[in-house]
Amino acid sequence: MHRVVAVANAKGGVGKTSLTAGLAGLVAHTGYRVLTVDADPQGNLCRDLGYPAGDGQSLALAIQNGFELAPLRQVRPNLDCVPGGAALFDIPATYISRMARGQTMTGLRDALLRIEPAPPHSGDYDLVLVDTPPGEPVIQELIFRAADYVIIPTRSDDASLDGLVMVAHRFATARANNERLTLLGVLLFGVRSGSTRLRERVRLALEDALEGVAPVFDTTIRYLESAAVDMRRHGLLPYELEQRHARERSERLARLRSRQPAAGRDDLLSRDAAGLAGDYVALAKEVLAAIATAEADHDATPANAEPARRPSRGPLPG
Repeated sequence: MHRVVAVANAKGGVGKTSLTAGLAGLVAHTGYRVLTVDADPQGNLCRDLGYPAGDGQSLALAIQNGFELAPLRQVRPNLDCVPGGAALFDIPATYISRMARGQTMTGLRDALLRIEPAPPHSGDYDLVLVDTPPGEPVIQELIFRAADYVIIPTRSDDASLDGLVMVAHRFATARANNERLTLLGVLLFGVRSGSTRLRERVRLALEDALEGVAPVFDTTIRYLESAAVDMRRHGLLPYELEQRHARERSERLARLRSRQPAAGRDDLLSRDAAGLAGDYVALAKEVLAAIATAEADHDATPANAEPARRPSRGPLPG
């Protein structure tokens, strides 16, 4: 069975799309079969992953009626994507209309459970990451009903923390209709490492909103504006940007050793993305470990007869 992870916050600009792309690309790069779902009508995930912008029609029909999803295959090795787009703007109105008639919209879960990776792969995806829109609470609610897990990224400003609290309340409400929904953790995005006071502030805000335990990931994603610009401009993910830096350093060294003239200035603004790429490696390990722990706890419950859904692929690179 697929593991469906929603990436959500009630505020935009907190790193949801960057996190979805960076995490999906890295996990796929290590051999896991990964699907991303862009549930944002603006379809911003296509820029980070470098696929053509879509109209969102396939996803809209899946949400409304459970129709089969039509993913773009092999955007990266082992990585497929369901594009978002403008058709998703119609979802809230359709949802309200159906609610008024006593109907529901639960088709997305069934559509996600039916979709499979393209040959030569078979079976289920190891991980499905859903990038949710910040300003569409109806779509967020429907994604939560279809998901197994939630990750909440946040920045340090008050508006982002307010958005965190709001989505935490939505998460708590969604559990009334989806008991399997589990909060994997909150991620501090675009902040300095070692932000102990901020981490404590986030934890307390979450505990107040959820009236209980509030997991906060140990890993933080650092702010590196030059790298962010490079990744968007060139369609690179963090680990790919670091690979490009390493290749260009090697080429410069080879030219110096052979006394060749210096090449023209490269078009990258950043010079070293190793730290940023390392943040994503650490986060991927932490996320997969949290999923494995949640599944082990789930399987240990006597009343639960569902087979184990533990990650089965190789380890992430250190």
